[in-house]
Amino acid sequence: MVGFTIVWFGQLVSLLGTGMTQFGLMIWAWKETGSATALALVFFFGFLPSVLMMPFAGAMVDRYSRKLMMIVSDLTAGLTTVAMLALYSTGALHLWHVYVLILISGAFQAFQFPAYSAAITMMVKKEHYARASGMLSTARDFSGVFAPIVAGVLLGVIGLSGIMVIDIVTFVFAISAVLAVHVPRPPPSEEGAKGRRSFISDAFYGFRYIYARKPLLGLQLVFLAFNLVVTFGFVVDQPMILARTGDSAPKLGTVLSVGGIGGVAGGVVMSVWGGPKRKVNGILGGMLALSVGGIVLFGLGREVVVWSVGLFIGAFIVPIANGSSQAIWQSKVPPDLQGRVFATRALIASIGTPIAMLLAGPAADLVFEPALRGGGVPVASALVGSGPGAGMSLMLVIAGIMGAIVSVAGYAVRSIREAESLIPDHEVAAVKAGREGDGAAEGQEDHREGTEGDDGPSADDGAKR
Repeated sequence: MVGFTIVWFGQLVSLLGTGMTQFGLMIWAWKETGSATALALVFFFGFLPSVLMMPFAGAMVDRYSRKLMMIVSDLTAGLTTVAMLALYSTGALHLWHVYVLILISGAFQAFQFPAYSAAITMMVKKEHYARASGMLSTARDFSGVFAPIVAGVLLGVIGLSGIMVIDIVTFVFAISAVLAVHVPRPPPSEEGAKGRRSFISDAFYGFRYIYARKPLLGLQLVFLAFNLVVTFGFVVDQPMILARTGDSAPKLGTVLSVGGIGGVAGGVVMSVWGGPKRKVNGILGGMLALSVGGIVLFGLGREVVVWSVGLFIGAFIVPIANGSSQAIWQSKVPPDLQGRVFATRALIASIGTPIAMLLAGPAADLVFEPALRGGGVPVASALVGSGPGAGMSLMLVIAGIMGAIVSVAGYAVRSIREAESLIPDHEVAAVKAGREGDGAAEGQEDHREGTEGDDGPSADDGAKR
Protein backbone atom coordinates (compact mmCIF):
# COMPACT_ATOMS: atom_id res chain seq x y z
CA MET A 1 0.00 0.00 0.00
CA VAL A 2 3.03 2.32 -0.29
CA GLY A 3 1.91 3.98 -3.53
CA PHE A 4 -1.64 4.44 -2.27
CA THR A 5 -0.35 5.89 1.02
CA ILE A 6 1.69 8.52 -0.88
CA VAL A 7 -1.39 9.57 -2.87
CA TRP A 8 -3.47 9.51 0.32
CA PHE A 9 -1.04 11.84 2.11
CA GLY A 10 -1.09 14.25 -0.81
CA GLN A 11 -4.87 14.33 -0.65
CA LEU A 12 -4.78 14.83 3.12
CA VAL A 13 -2.65 17.96 2.74
CA SER A 14 -4.68 19.25 -0.22
CA LEU A 15 -8.01 18.75 1.53
CA LEU A 16 -6.74 20.72 4.51
CA GLY A 17 -6.05 23.70 2.25
CA THR A 18 -9.38 23.32 0.47
CA GLY A 19 -11.24 23.14 3.79
CA MET A 20 -9.59 26.33 5.00
CA THR A 21 -10.61 28.18 1.83
CA GLN A 22 -14.18 26.85 2.05
CA PHE A 23 -14.49 27.97 5.67
CA GLY A 24 -13.12 31.42 4.86
CA LEU A 25 -15.45 31.82 1.87
CA MET A 26 -18.44 30.68 3.92
CA ILE A 27 -17.76 33.32 6.59
CA TRP A 28 -17.22 35.94 3.87
CA ALA A 29 -20.48 35.04 2.07
CA TRP A 30 -22.51 35.05 5.32
CA LYS A 31 -21.19 38.48 6.29
CA GLU A 32 -21.91 39.77 2.79
CA THR A 33 -25.52 38.50 2.64
CA GLY A 34 -26.73 37.04 5.96
CA SER A 35 -28.79 34.65 3.80
CA ALA A 36 -29.12 30.88 4.07
CA THR A 37 -30.08 30.84 0.39
CA ALA A 38 -26.76 32.43 -0.60
CA LEU A 39 -24.80 29.71 1.22
CA ALA A 40 -27.04 26.95 -0.14
CA LEU A 41 -26.37 28.20 -3.67
CA VAL A 42 -22.62 27.91 -3.06
CA PHE A 43 -23.14 24.21 -2.31
CA PHE A 44 -25.55 23.89 -5.25
CA PHE A 45 -23.24 25.35 -7.89
CA GLY A 46 -20.38 23.21 -6.65
CA PHE A 47 -22.38 20.01 -6.66
CA LEU A 48 -24.67 20.18 -9.70
CA PRO A 49 -22.02 20.13 -12.47
CA SER A 50 -20.20 17.32 -10.70
CA VAL A 51 -23.34 15.19 -10.80
CA LEU A 52 -24.22 16.02 -14.42
CA MET A 53 -20.68 15.34 -15.67
CA MET A 54 -20.35 11.99 -13.88
CA PRO A 55 -21.28 9.66 -16.82
CA PHE A 56 -18.81 11.37 -19.18
CA ALA A 57 -16.10 11.50 -16.52
CA GLY A 58 -16.55 7.78 -15.89
CA ALA A 59 -16.19 6.95 -19.58
CA MET A 60 -12.96 8.97 -19.76
CA VAL A 61 -11.58 7.32 -16.63
CA ASP A 62 -12.02 3.87 -18.24
CA ARG A 63 -10.69 4.99 -21.63
CA TYR A 64 -7.65 6.99 -20.52
CA SER A 65 -5.07 7.03 -17.76
CA ARG A 66 -6.67 7.20 -14.31
CA LYS A 67 -3.56 8.95 -13.09
CA LEU A 68 -4.06 11.69 -15.71
CA MET A 69 -7.71 12.11 -14.70
CA MET A 70 -6.69 12.49 -11.03
CA ILE A 71 -4.17 15.20 -11.98
CA VAL A 72 -6.65 17.07 -14.21
CA SER A 73 -9.21 17.14 -11.40
CA ASP A 74 -6.75 18.53 -8.84
CA LEU A 75 -5.18 20.98 -11.29
CA THR A 76 -8.50 22.55 -12.30
CA ALA A 77 -9.52 23.02 -8.68
CA GLY A 78 -6.21 24.75 -8.02
CA LEU A 79 -6.61 27.09 -11.03
CA THR A 80 -10.09 28.18 -9.93
CA THR A 81 -8.64 29.08 -6.53
CA VAL A 82 -5.96 31.13 -8.31
CA ALA A 83 -8.68 33.02 -10.19
CA MET A 84 -10.64 33.60 -6.98
CA LEU A 85 -7.51 34.89 -5.24
CA ALA A 86 -6.83 37.34 -8.08
CA LEU A 87 -10.36 38.75 -7.86
CA TYR A 88 -10.36 38.95 -4.06
CA SER A 89 -6.93 40.62 -3.90
CA THR A 90 -8.07 43.39 -6.25
CA GLY A 91 -11.34 43.93 -4.38
CA ALA A 92 -13.37 42.69 -7.34
CA LEU A 93 -14.73 39.45 -5.91
CA HIS A 94 -18.52 39.19 -5.84
CA LEU A 95 -20.76 36.30 -4.90
CA TRP A 96 -21.60 35.53 -8.52
CA HIS A 97 -17.88 35.13 -9.24
CA VAL A 98 -17.75 32.49 -6.53
CA TYR A 99 -20.74 30.71 -8.06
CA VAL A 100 -19.16 30.62 -11.54
CA LEU A 101 -15.73 29.47 -10.37
CA ILE A 102 -17.20 26.79 -8.14
CA LEU A 103 -19.35 25.66 -11.08
CA ILE A 104 -16.21 25.16 -13.20
CA SER A 105 -14.34 23.43 -10.40
CA GLY A 106 -17.32 21.16 -9.70
CA ALA A 107 -17.45 20.01 -13.33
CA PHE A 108 -13.88 18.73 -13.14
CA GLN A 109 -14.35 17.33 -9.65
CA ALA A 110 -16.64 14.79 -11.36
CA PHE A 111 -13.47 12.97 -12.39
CA GLN A 112 -12.21 12.63 -8.84
CA PHE A 113 -14.54 10.00 -7.37
CA PRO A 114 -14.46 7.49 -10.26
CA ALA A 115 -10.73 8.03 -10.88
CA TYR A 116 -9.62 7.64 -7.27
CA SER A 117 -12.07 4.81 -6.57
CA ALA A 118 -11.02 2.84 -9.64
CA ALA A 119 -7.33 3.51 -8.94
CA ILE A 120 -7.65 2.11 -5.41
CA THR A 121 -8.91 -1.18 -6.87
CA MET A 122 -5.64 -1.55 -8.81
CA MET A 123 -3.30 -0.24 -6.09
CA VAL A 124 -4.40 -2.29 -3.06
CA LYS A 125 -5.49 -5.86 -2.41
CA LYS A 126 -9.17 -6.75 -2.20
CA GLU A 127 -9.07 -7.33 1.55
CA HIS A 128 -7.87 -3.74 1.99
CA TYR A 129 -10.61 -2.02 -0.06
CA ALA A 130 -12.64 -0.96 2.97
CA ARG A 131 -9.50 0.09 4.84
CA ALA A 132 -8.33 2.24 1.93
CA SER A 133 -11.76 3.86 1.78
CA GLY A 134 -11.50 4.47 5.52
CA MET A 135 -8.13 6.16 5.03
CA LEU A 136 -9.60 8.50 2.40
CA SER A 137 -12.45 9.32 4.78
CA THR A 138 -9.88 10.05 7.47
CA ALA A 139 -8.12 12.47 5.11
CA ARG A 140 -11.37 14.33 4.44
CA ASP A 141 -12.26 14.49 8.10
CA PHE A 142 -8.76 15.49 9.14
CA SER A 143 -9.48 18.60 7.13
CA GLY A 144 -12.77 18.92 9.00
CA VAL A 145 -10.91 18.93 12.32
CA PHE A 146 -8.14 21.39 11.61
CA ALA A 147 -9.35 23.53 8.69
CA PRO A 148 -11.95 25.52 10.72
CA ILE A 149 -9.56 26.04 13.64
CA VAL A 150 -6.58 27.05 11.50
CA ALA A 151 -8.69 29.16 9.13
CA GLY A 152 -10.40 30.89 12.05
CA VAL A 153 -7.01 31.91 13.45
CA LEU A 154 -5.44 32.81 10.10
CA LEU A 155 -8.38 34.94 8.93
CA GLY A 156 -7.38 37.54 11.48
CA VAL A 157 -3.67 37.28 10.62
CA ILE A 158 -3.26 36.77 6.86
CA GLY A 159 -6.87 37.15 5.75
CA LEU A 160 -8.77 35.18 3.13
CA SER A 161 -6.15 35.92 0.45
CA GLY A 162 -3.38 34.36 2.54
CA ILE A 163 -5.50 31.27 3.14
CA MET A 164 -6.07 30.91 -0.62
CA VAL A 165 -2.29 31.05 -1.20
CA ILE A 166 -1.85 28.17 1.23
CA ASP A 167 -4.60 26.27 -0.59
CA ILE A 168 -2.80 26.68 -3.92
CA VAL A 169 0.45 25.33 -2.42
CA THR A 170 -1.40 22.26 -1.12
CA PHE A 171 -2.83 21.58 -4.59
CA VAL A 172 0.72 21.52 -5.97
CA PHE A 173 1.68 19.06 -3.24
CA ALA A 174 -1.24 16.75 -4.07
CA ILE A 175 -0.45 16.72 -7.79
CA SER A 176 3.22 16.00 -7.04
CA ALA A 177 2.18 13.01 -4.91
CA VAL A 178 0.14 11.55 -7.78
CA LEU A 179 3.01 12.11 -10.22
CA ALA A 180 5.38 10.25 -7.89
CA VAL A 181 3.52 6.91 -7.94
CA HIS A 182 2.58 4.28 -10.49
CA VAL A 183 -1.14 3.72 -11.01
CA PRO A 184 -1.58 0.38 -12.84
CA ARG A 185 -4.00 0.12 -15.71
CA PRO A 186 -6.69 -2.54 -15.20
CA PRO A 187 -6.41 -5.79 -17.18
CA PRO A 188 -9.08 -6.09 -19.87
CA SER A 189 -12.05 -8.28 -19.05
CA GLU A 190 -14.49 -9.98 -21.41
CA GLU A 191 -17.33 -7.93 -20.00
CA GLY A 192 -15.34 -4.72 -20.38
CA ALA A 193 -14.58 -5.51 -24.02
CA LYS A 194 -18.25 -6.16 -24.80
CA GLY A 195 -19.24 -2.92 -23.08
CA ARG A 196 -16.73 -0.76 -25.00
CA ARG A 197 -18.42 1.07 -27.88
CA SER A 198 -18.61 4.75 -28.77
CA PHE A 199 -17.79 7.43 -26.19
CA ILE A 200 -21.46 8.36 -25.78
CA SER A 201 -22.41 4.72 -25.40
CA ASP A 202 -19.64 4.28 -22.84
CA ALA A 203 -20.89 7.30 -20.92
CA PHE A 204 -24.26 5.66 -20.41
CA TYR A 205 -23.02 2.08 -20.07
CA GLY A 206 -23.05 2.37 -16.28
CA PHE A 207 -26.82 2.83 -16.31
CA ARG A 208 -27.29 -0.41 -18.28
CA TYR A 209 -24.89 -2.28 -16.01
CA ILE A 210 -26.52 -1.18 -12.77
CA TYR A 211 -30.09 -1.55 -14.06
CA ALA A 212 -29.33 -5.18 -14.92
CA ARG A 213 -28.32 -5.86 -11.31
CA LYS A 214 -31.34 -4.96 -9.23
CA PRO A 215 -29.67 -5.36 -5.80
CA LEU A 216 -27.00 -2.81 -6.74
CA LEU A 217 -29.65 -0.51 -8.20
CA GLY A 218 -31.66 -0.85 -5.00
CA LEU A 219 -28.67 0.14 -2.88
CA GLN A 220 -28.16 3.30 -4.93
CA LEU A 221 -31.84 4.22 -4.79
CA VAL A 222 -31.59 4.02 -1.00
CA PHE A 223 -28.61 6.38 -1.14
CA LEU A 224 -30.55 8.69 -3.49
CA ALA A 225 -33.52 8.94 -1.11
CA PHE A 226 -31.29 9.27 1.95
CA ASN A 227 -29.10 11.99 0.44
CA LEU A 228 -32.16 13.90 -0.74
CA VAL A 229 -33.84 14.11 2.68
CA VAL A 230 -30.66 14.50 4.75
CA THR A 231 -29.19 17.25 2.55
CA PHE A 232 -32.37 19.29 2.99
CA GLY A 233 -31.38 19.62 6.64
CA PHE A 234 -27.62 19.62 6.58
CA VAL A 235 -27.26 22.31 3.94
CA VAL A 236 -28.46 24.83 6.56
CA ASP A 237 -26.51 23.51 9.56
CA GLN A 238 -23.78 26.15 9.37
CA PRO A 239 -26.08 29.17 8.90
CA MET A 240 -28.21 27.74 11.72
CA ILE A 241 -25.25 27.80 14.10
CA LEU A 242 -24.27 31.30 13.00
CA ALA A 243 -27.86 32.51 13.45
CA ARG A 244 -28.17 30.98 16.94
CA THR A 245 -24.76 32.21 18.16
CA GLY A 246 -24.81 35.80 16.90
CA ASP A 247 -22.53 35.11 13.91
CA SER A 248 -19.81 33.55 16.08
CA ALA A 249 -17.15 32.09 13.79
CA PRO A 250 -15.20 30.58 16.76
CA LYS A 251 -18.27 28.65 17.94
CA LEU A 252 -18.99 27.43 14.42
CA GLY A 253 -15.35 26.44 14.05
CA THR A 254 -15.48 24.52 17.33
CA VAL A 255 -18.53 22.51 16.25
CA LEU A 256 -17.08 21.74 12.82
CA SER A 257 -13.76 20.72 14.33
CA VAL A 258 -15.41 18.33 16.79
CA GLY A 259 -17.34 16.87 13.86
CA GLY A 260 -14.05 16.48 12.02
CA ILE A 261 -12.62 14.60 15.00
CA GLY A 262 -15.60 12.25 14.80
CA GLY A 263 -14.94 11.69 11.11
CA VAL A 264 -11.24 11.00 11.73
CA ALA A 265 -12.14 8.56 14.50
CA GLY A 266 -14.66 6.79 12.24
CA GLY A 267 -12.14 6.62 9.40
CA VAL A 268 -9.45 5.19 11.70
CA VAL A 269 -11.88 2.61 13.06
CA MET A 270 -12.89 1.64 9.52
CA SER A 271 -9.25 1.48 8.40
CA VAL A 272 -8.35 -0.92 11.23
CA TRP A 273 -11.62 -2.85 11.46
CA GLY A 274 -12.58 -3.07 7.80
CA GLY A 275 -16.31 -2.79 8.57
CA PRO A 276 -18.92 -5.41 9.49
CA LYS A 277 -18.80 -8.82 7.83
CA ARG A 278 -22.10 -8.08 6.11
CA LYS A 279 -21.37 -4.72 4.54
CA VAL A 280 -25.07 -3.99 3.96
CA ASN A 281 -25.44 -3.70 7.74
CA GLY A 282 -22.72 -1.07 7.71
CA ILE A 283 -24.71 0.90 5.12
CA LEU A 284 -28.29 0.66 6.36
CA GLY A 285 -27.46 0.46 10.05
CA GLY A 286 -25.10 3.36 9.61
CA MET A 287 -27.80 5.43 7.95
CA LEU A 288 -30.19 4.75 10.82
CA ALA A 289 -27.63 5.67 13.48
CA LEU A 290 -26.59 8.78 11.55
CA SER A 291 -30.20 9.92 11.22
CA VAL A 292 -31.21 9.49 14.85
CA GLY A 293 -27.96 9.87 16.78
CA GLY A 294 -26.53 12.57 14.56
CA ILE A 295 -29.03 14.67 12.63
CA VAL A 296 -32.04 14.65 14.96
CA LEU A 297 -29.83 15.34 17.98
CA PHE A 298 -28.05 18.12 16.10
CA GLY A 299 -31.35 19.75 15.20
CA LEU A 300 -32.69 19.55 18.75
CA GLY A 301 -29.55 21.15 20.19
CA ARG A 302 -29.37 24.79 21.20
CA GLU A 303 -25.82 24.88 22.54
CA VAL A 304 -22.35 24.22 21.17
CA VAL A 305 -21.96 21.05 23.28
CA VAL A 306 -25.08 19.35 21.85
CA TRP A 307 -24.30 20.39 18.29
CA SER A 308 -20.77 19.06 18.71
CA VAL A 309 -21.96 15.69 20.03
CA GLY A 310 -24.52 15.32 17.22
CA LEU A 311 -22.00 16.20 14.53
CA PHE A 312 -19.37 13.92 16.09
CA ILE A 313 -21.77 10.96 15.99
CA GLY A 314 -22.84 11.65 12.42
CA ALA A 315 -19.31 12.19 11.15
CA PHE A 316 -18.08 9.05 12.94
CA ILE A 317 -20.64 6.90 11.13
CA VAL A 318 -20.18 8.31 7.61
CA PRO A 319 -16.83 6.54 6.88
CA ILE A 320 -18.28 3.24 8.06
CA ALA A 321 -21.37 3.51 5.83
CA ASN A 322 -19.45 4.81 2.81
CA GLY A 323 -16.57 2.36 3.28
CA SER A 324 -18.99 -0.56 3.48
CA SER A 325 -20.67 0.56 0.26
CA GLN A 326 -17.34 1.07 -1.48
CA ALA A 327 -16.17 -2.43 -0.55
CA ILE A 328 -19.30 -3.99 -2.04
CA TRP A 329 -18.96 -2.18 -5.35
CA GLN A 330 -15.22 -2.72 -5.69
CA SER A 331 -15.67 -6.46 -5.19
CA LYS A 332 -18.65 -6.83 -7.54
CA VAL A 333 -17.64 -4.67 -10.54
CA PRO A 334 -14.73 -5.67 -12.85
CA PRO A 335 -11.86 -3.14 -12.55
CA ASP A 336 -11.93 -2.06 -16.21
CA LEU A 337 -15.62 -1.12 -15.83
CA GLN A 338 -15.32 0.73 -12.55
CA GLY A 339 -14.79 4.21 -13.98
CA ARG A 340 -18.10 4.14 -15.87
CA VAL A 341 -20.06 2.18 -13.28
CA PHE A 342 -18.79 4.14 -10.29
CA ALA A 343 -19.53 7.45 -12.00
CA THR A 344 -23.10 6.34 -12.69
CA ARG A 345 -23.35 4.99 -9.16
CA ALA A 346 -22.38 8.41 -7.78
CA LEU A 347 -24.83 10.15 -10.12
CA ILE A 348 -27.76 7.97 -9.01
CA ALA A 349 -26.93 8.45 -5.33
CA SER A 350 -26.43 12.20 -5.65
CA ILE A 351 -28.91 13.40 -8.26
CA GLY A 352 -31.40 14.48 -5.59
CA THR A 353 -28.79 16.39 -3.59
CA PRO A 354 -28.71 19.53 -5.81
CA ILE A 355 -32.50 19.62 -5.65
CA ALA A 356 -32.38 19.60 -1.86
CA MET A 357 -29.72 22.30 -1.90
CA LEU A 358 -31.82 24.46 -4.20
CA LEU A 359 -34.93 24.09 -2.03
CA ALA A 360 -33.36 24.27 1.43
CA GLY A 361 -32.20 27.90 1.36
CA PRO A 362 -35.52 29.44 0.26
CA ALA A 363 -37.40 27.06 2.58
CA ALA A 364 -35.33 28.32 5.50
CA ASP A 365 -35.51 32.02 4.59
CA LEU A 366 -39.16 32.15 3.47
CA VAL A 367 -40.97 29.40 5.42
CA PHE A 368 -39.31 27.83 8.45
CA GLU A 369 -37.47 30.84 9.88
CA PRO A 370 -40.43 33.25 9.71
CA ALA A 371 -42.77 30.59 11.14
CA LEU A 372 -40.66 30.03 14.27
CA ARG A 373 -39.23 33.50 14.74
CA GLY A 374 -41.96 34.47 17.18
CA GLY A 375 -42.84 31.00 18.43
CA GLY A 376 -45.86 30.84 16.14
CA VAL A 377 -45.87 27.03 15.98
CA PRO A 378 -46.14 25.83 19.61
CA VAL A 379 -45.30 22.15 19.02
CA ALA A 380 -42.24 22.97 16.93
CA SER A 381 -41.14 25.72 19.31
CA ALA A 382 -41.29 23.23 22.19
CA LEU A 383 -38.78 21.05 20.29
CA VAL A 384 -36.33 23.58 18.91
CA GLY A 385 -37.20 26.89 20.57
CA SER A 386 -37.85 30.11 18.72
CA GLY A 387 -35.95 33.07 17.31
CA PRO A 388 -33.16 33.18 14.70
CA GLY A 389 -32.05 29.71 13.63
CA ALA A 390 -35.01 27.83 15.13
CA GLY A 391 -36.62 27.21 11.74
CA MET A 392 -33.41 25.71 10.37
CA SER A 393 -33.15 23.52 13.49
CA LEU A 394 -36.62 22.16 12.73
CA MET A 395 -35.51 21.40 9.17
CA LEU A 396 -32.69 19.26 10.58
CA VAL A 397 -35.03 17.34 12.89
CA ILE A 398 -37.41 16.60 10.00
CA ALA A 399 -34.48 15.52 7.81
CA GLY A 400 -33.23 13.11 10.47
CA ILE A 401 -36.64 11.49 10.90
CA MET A 402 -37.02 11.05 7.15
CA GLY A 403 -33.51 9.56 6.92
CA ALA A 404 -34.40 6.97 9.57
CA ILE A 405 -37.50 6.00 7.59
CA VAL A 406 -35.42 5.51 4.43
CA SER A 407 -32.91 3.24 6.18
CA VAL A 408 -35.65 1.05 7.71
CA ALA A 409 -37.37 0.83 4.31
CA GLY A 410 -34.09 -0.42 2.81
CA TYR A 411 -33.97 -3.28 5.31
CA ALA A 412 -37.52 -4.24 4.32
CA VAL A 413 -36.52 -5.00 0.69
CA ARG A 414 -34.90 -8.44 0.30
CA SER A 415 -32.87 -7.64 -2.82
CA ILE A 416 -31.25 -4.72 -0.97
CA ARG A 417 -30.85 -6.51 2.35
CA GLU A 418 -29.15 -9.49 0.67
CA ALA A 419 -27.32 -7.64 -2.12
CA GLU A 420 -23.93 -9.14 -1.26
CA SER A 421 -25.09 -12.73 -1.71
CA LEU A 422 -27.27 -12.09 -4.77
CA ILE A 423 -24.44 -10.52 -6.81
CA PRO A 424 -21.21 -12.59 -7.13
CA ASP A 425 -17.75 -11.04 -6.84
CA HIS A 426 -16.28 -10.15 -10.23
CA GLU A 427 -13.51 -12.79 -9.92
CA VAL A 428 -16.10 -15.51 -9.32
CA ALA A 429 -18.23 -14.29 -12.22
CA ALA A 430 -15.21 -14.27 -14.56
CA VAL A 431 -14.20 -17.83 -13.61
CA LYS A 432 -17.73 -19.16 -14.04
CA ALA A 433 -18.15 -17.36 -17.37
CA GLY A 434 -14.91 -18.95 -18.56
CA ARG A 435 -16.12 -22.43 -17.61
CA GLU A 436 -19.32 -21.95 -19.57
CA GLY A 437 -17.19 -21.67 -22.70
CA ASP A 438 -17.61 -19.81 -25.94
CA GLY A 439 -20.20 -22.31 -27.14
CA ALA A 440 -22.80 -21.24 -24.60
CA ALA A 441 -25.06 -19.52 -27.10
CA GLU A 442 -27.54 -18.45 -24.48
CA GLY A 443 -24.83 -16.73 -22.47
CA GLN A 444 -23.50 -14.99 -25.58
CA GLU A 445 -26.95 -13.82 -26.52
CA ASP A 446 -27.39 -12.51 -23.00
CA HIS A 447 -24.24 -10.41 -23.41
CA ARG A 448 -25.37 -9.03 -26.76
CA GLU A 449 -28.93 -8.20 -25.90
CA GLY A 450 -28.56 -6.91 -22.35
CA THR A 451 -30.84 -7.59 -19.40
CA GLU A 452 -33.19 -4.63 -19.25
CA GLY A 453 -36.28 -6.81 -19.25
CA ASP A 454 -35.23 -9.00 -16.30
CA ASP A 455 -37.08 -8.93 -13.03
CA GLY A 456 -33.80 -9.10 -11.16
CA PRO A 457 -30.52 -11.01 -11.32
CA SER A 458 -29.92 -14.21 -9.44
CA ALA A 459 -26.40 -15.24 -8.50
CA ASP A 460 -26.23 -17.34 -11.67
CA ASP A 461 -27.39 -14.49 -13.89
CA GLY A 462 -24.80 -12.21 -12.35
CA ALA A 463 -22.08 -14.76 -13.09
CA LYS A 464 -23.08 -14.92 -16.77
CA ARG A 465 -22.90 -11.18 -17.09
